[in-house]
Formats: sequence, structure tokens, C-alpha cells
Amino acid sequence: MSDYNLELHRQAANTIRGLTMDAVQKAGEGHPGMPMGMADVAVVLWNQFLRHNPDDPKWPDRDRFVLSTGHGSMLIYSLLHLSGYDLPLEELKQFRQWGSKTPGHPENFHTVGVETTTGPLGQGITNAVGMALAERWLGARFNRPDHAIVNHHTYVIAGDGDLMEGVSQEAASLAGHLGLSKLIVLYDNNHITIDGTTELAFTEDVAARFAAYGWHTQQVDGHDPLAVKAAIETAKAEEERPSLISCRTHIGFGSPHKQDTSSVHGSALGDEEIALTKQALDWPTEPLFYIPDEARDFLQMDGRFQSKWEIMWESYSDTYPEDAALFKKYLNGDFSVNWDEILPQFEVGKSLATRASSGQVLNAIAPHIPNLLGGSADLTGSNKTDLKGEKALTKDDFNGRYIHFGVREHAMGGMMNGMALHGGVRPYGGTFLVFSDYMRGSVRLAALMGVPVIYVFTHDSIGLGTDGPTHQPIEHVMSLRLMPNMTVIRPADATETAAAWRMAIENHAGPTSLILTRQGVPTLAQTSVDGAAKGAYILSDADNPQVLLLATGSEVQIALAAQAKLAEQGVAARVVSMPSWEVFARQDAAYQESVLTKAITARVSIEAGVPLGWERYLGFAGIAIGLNRYGASAPYKTIYENLGLTPEAMVEAALSLLE
Repeated sequence: MSDYNLELHRQAANTIRGLTMDAVQKAGEGHPGMPMGMADVAVVLWNQFLRHNPDDPKWPDRDRFVLSTGHGSMLIYSLLHLSGYDLPLEELKQFRQWGSKTPGHPENFHTVGVETTTGPLGQGITNAVGMALAERWLGARFNRPDHAIVNHHTYVIAGDGDLMEGVSQEAASLAGHLGLSKLIVLYDNNHITIDGTTELAFTEDVAARFAAYGWHTQQVDGHDPLAVKAAIETAKAEEERPSLISCRTHIGFGSPHKQDTSSVHGSALGDEEIALTKQALDWPTEPLFYIPDEARDFLQMDGRFQSKWEIMWESYSDTYPEDAALFKKYLNGDFSVNWDEILPQFEVGKSLATRASSGQVLNAIAPHIPNLLGGSADLTGSNKTDLKGEKALTKDDFNGRYIHFGVREHAMGGMMNGMALHGGVRPYGGTFLVFSDYMRGSVRLAALMGVPVIYVFTHDSIGLGTDGPTHQPIEHVMSLRLMPNMTVIRPADATETAAAWRMAIENHAGPTSLILTRQGVPTLAQTSVDGAAKGAYILSDADNPQVLLLATGSEVQIALAAQAKLAEQGVAARVVSMPSWEVFARQDAAYQESVLTKAITARVSIEAGVPLGWERYLGFAGIAIGLNRYGASAPYKTIYENLGLTPEAMVEAALSLLE
């Protein structure tokens, strides 16, 4: 017979329900149904299984908890408050209000104890797959038979919406393939979505689908604490497969008139229904936000798990001092790199696609940044993202440093976020730039959370040629530039590509997008790592320049050719390479003025993409040469010529401005 105290469990679960109803009602909006339905499951998990320490929320070997159903945020806020995190009750009372630590959806950068920002459904469970992968990879590197210093689980609460979204299906498939056995998903199987019952659109056998992915599956009554406890114990004992526990629950549990209805999903219950629900739960109607001491004591967590780990860590440090020092470096990301020594030099004049030079730079820096871990969405040979001499990680061997994500761009993006959030790993991932559309949701969340992931986006323009307009990005570079906290770098040649990787590695405040060519571009004599590292710089100047020629990426060579043609006509032009608008914007005003001198108002830009946005640097009088149409299937030089991306076009534009 279990020693689990069912009466204290009931007190804790009903406390969560009461806090949820009161907070949503006070805010006037929110999602009370899921927290009320999953309170039993969550209390079992947090009381019996979750290893964490509210006094040190970033303890490296804590279990990770991800609320993928982020709309039910009052569940995690209640749990964090009750277990002792620095989230006072007053913050719960300010649910969804300006400046509170309890926003509508959990945000990891805003609320202590929240591991990842969840809102768009499917993202949380996908992040969790990345976290579980990072745990497994770090454990393979640092655990010893007598010292398992990386040994924790990743727990997820997910709902129907999470499992309908395609990103979660991509991630779940890869999790099963890799056998991420320390990943346990608690599925809130409540049969209700916003539109009504799941019968409207979701009738598949979820457990059978996950079993087909290679998951261990169970089905339990989510309101039977002992059954939930037994299911989690069974899942923890599974050593080969990730686990899905389908918990049959009732959304809005306890509400006489709204339980099992879609109306309780995203609307406050109302004062009358709250009173009836509390009566049905045998819960006090007053005071609001009532918390019995027994419930707080039941969920309160101290530092006992971390204390035990620290004893092992001390022994590990004594026994394996070099490994312990390296582990700290993995966690802190503080690898000292002498860039002048490790960045490769490239032969001036030699034609090389920037995707190819990127591969060379990546392989030059990887030995010096050993926690750099990444891969490609089934485009390794095209993205040049492989690490020479390194194995790919597999279900049976996690000692590799390369991940075959498969044709799963969105899962790759979400998993990279989870890997970075886990800590100890610096993730990168490659695909064609046009397929960044498939991972857009994950990319946006990376920027929102400020996680330092690196995207290797190749085949960056019409320059990829005969594959045609479906594969030729037009609006993509500019759309990434529009994303707050995203650093976009489009290097002109191999030298600037080396600078781009350096900038990406040194950017710890958010994601970096490397925008790379398929076609060869000459290594220019004028480019420099230091210049590119400022975001924009004078590539080629003239005495008393009359016009500024601005360019990025493969079009920089066109601007140089235009400068030469203008010189033949007695027109002095300055060529500015602008690999990164965002980095240039961070430079001081004096440097910006030295490059884009205000007195020179005649300005022409060229970029093989939409020109909208270039007016930021051109002013209203400038001319932006770009593409306001999709591409074509033909050799790339033919496309450039026919679509007007030529030196002659730049010359004509410059002369028209000088008239």
C-alpha cells in the first residue's frame, strides 16, 4: 500500500484550482480549465518526483519541467509559489498585469523557475526533446561509473494542441529514434479544444502513434494520484525509450456547469460558478487566494537533492579534476579563443561559395569550442555543417558531435532552443534559407528568449540558380532583420565568413543567422575580419566620394565593379560592405558617420532580395536595387542579368542621382 498522503494531495491540488480560479477571475481573462484538470497530475510530479531547488533555480543537475500548454500558466505559477521559488503570492494576484512576474504565458527570461517560454503549442515539448538530448550528450561526456554528475529527467505537461501541431510530431519522431529515455511527457487528455470536443478534428490513437515513434506509452486516470505515481515510476524505470503517459482528465475539474466544456478553456468561470466550484471541492470561498499551510508544506522543496549532488560533485572534482574544470567551461561557455590563430586565411581571388568557406571555418573553430554541437535538416553536404573526424550521435552512442535532424526543420529549431536553455551546449543547425519559413516559430522564440543558437542558412538567393523560385529566397533576409534581437550576417566572401562565425560565437545575447551562398564568390583583397566585425565598413574608398554604394553578400563584388565603371566616368564612389545591419547599429555614432557620411546623399544599394528596408540607410533620395518578384529557374548568372542585378544597373542609378 502506498504511503502517499491522499488527503494532503487533495489539499494541494485544490489549492492550485482555487488560486487559478481566483487569479483568472481577478484578471478578467485567462485559461483556468487546464490547471484545474491537471492539478492532480502536477502535484504528484512535484511532490514525488521532481528534483529541484527553489533556492538555486539554475542548479545544473535539476530535473527540467516544461509546461508545454503555456496557456495554463497559472499551473506553473502556483507550483513555483507553493514550492518556495521567489514568486510571492502578490505576483499571482497580479496575473497578466503590467510588470508582474506572472504574464499570460510563461517566459523563462521573466519568471524564476520557468525553464522555457511556451505559448505557441508544440514548442514546449520540442524544447524538452532538445533538453533531453543535451542531458544525454553531456552525460556521455562527463559521467563516470562512480560519478553520474549529469543524471536528470525532463518532464513535460502537454495537451491535445501540442500533439496536433506538426513541430511536436517532428520532435517526437526524432526523440524516439534517439531513445531519449529520460524524457517523460504527461499528456493532458481532456478531450476538449477551443472549438469544442476533440471529436471535431482529432480522433487518432495518440498512444499508438507515439508507440510507432518508438515511445513507451501508458494510459491512466489523471485524477487517480496513485495511478499517476505508478505510471511515472514505470516511465522512470524505462531505459530505452522516451515515455508518454496519457492522463485522462476533466478540464475545469470540479466546476458543476463548466467541467468538460470548451468554455472553461479560455474564460474566467465567473463569481457564481467559482463559488459553486469551491463548494463542490469542499473549499473555502473566502479568503480569495486561500492557501492552507498543509498544502504549502506538501509542495515545499528544500535543497536536499542539490546537497546530495554537491557531495558527489566534490568527490568528482577531486577524482577527475580536469574533467570537472572542463565541465564548468561547458556550463559557462567561457572558452578562451585566439581568433587570430585559429581562423583560416583564404587566397585572394579564389572563388569559393560562402557555404563552403563556412564549413572550413566551422571545422577550424570546433576543436577549440568543444561544446559546439549541431547538425543539419538532411542537407549536410549542401550546408557544409559536418565536423570532420567527428561521429554523428546515435541512439547507442552519444559521444558524437553531429546531429542528423532529418527533414525536420521546425523540430531542429525548437530542439536547438531547448539544448541552449538546458545549458552546457552551444547548438547550431543548417538548412536552406528558404526553409527558415518552416522553422519560423522556433526562430522567433529564440530571439524572444535571447538564446545563443546559430543558424546556418545556405542557398541564400537567386544565386542558387536552376532549382528555381521555390528554392530561391527573396523576402527571407529582410524578414529576419525585422525580428527583434536577431543578428543577421550575410558575408561577402570567405574572409567575412570567418568574421561571421566569430561574431556568432561571441554573441551570447540572442540567435545569429548566417546567410550563405551556394554559388562561388571571389575572395576579395579588401575584406577584413575586423571590418566585418563592426557590421559595416568602408571596403573601397575614393578621394572626395560623390556616391555611396552599399551591398551585402554576393552583391558586394557587383558594387566593386560598379565603382570601377563609375571611376572611368570620373565619378568617385565609396563601396560599403554591410554584412550585419544589427551589429552596425550597435556601433557608436562617430563610427557610423565615418562609414555612411551624412554629407553624401547620393546612395545606391544592391541586394538579391526585397529592397524594402534599405531606405533606412539610403534615405528617401536613394535607390535600392533588389527584387520585388520571385526568381526563375536558370543558371544564376543569367538570372542576375535578366533581373537587373548588375554593375551597369548600379552605375545608371548612381548617375541618375548625381544629375
